[in-house]
Amino acid sequence: MPESADAISKHNAEVVRRYLRVFETKEVAEFEELLAEDVLVHGAGFHGQGRHYPEAAVLTPGLSNCRVQVDDLFSAGDRVTVAFTLTYTHDRSGRDLMMTGVKSYRLREGRIIEFWGETDLYGLLRQAGLVPEQIPPL
Repeated sequence: MPESADAISKHNAEVVRRYLRVFETKEVAEFEELLAEDVLVHGAGFHGQGRHYPEAAVLTPGLSNCRVQVDDLFSAGDRVTVAFTLTYTHDRSGRDLMMTGVKSYRLREGRIIEFWGETDLYGLLRQAGLVPEQIPPL
């Protein structure tokens, strides 16, 4: 008997939560179960294909001890949308740096096959002292 739409939505939401937990655990091998090998990745003017893109995001040098807070999550059918806050420890300074974001995931048969999203990378870089507090006027 096929799963109900509600059961599929709940299962897909749990897959995305597990995906986000990998940012905390750094167990990227878990992506084999959660992501299609040829997952499509879109965001910040970038379009790529392959599991190695999210793996690289998890293993970003200079940032450790990631904590993920799910601020909002909506799941319907094959789509899951999440608003989140990531808090990292900046290895050089030891300070906590926060980055917010919103991502929308498309799943098939319990795996993420495509996602779109934006994160506040400028805010993260500003907290790390790598870009000015304010953008100077032109």
